[in-house]
Amino acid sequence: MAQVKITLVRSATHRLPAQRAIVKSLGLGRVNSSVIKPDNEATRGAIFKIAHLISIEEVK
Repeated sequence: MAQVKITLVRSATHRLPAQRAIVKSLGLGRVNSSVIKPDNEATRGAIFKIAHLISIEEVK
């Protein structure tokens, strides 16, 4: 299964509470923190909601 590396590039402070919750649930804490998650529908849905705060790259 493919995986994606998600990096928080903009702060989640002063964002909607739902967006802050998604950032936290993905395991992102501070700016420039990264996590590797499986590339599935649930992860893609979360990525779509906070796409303006993160950068994404595929991991092989």
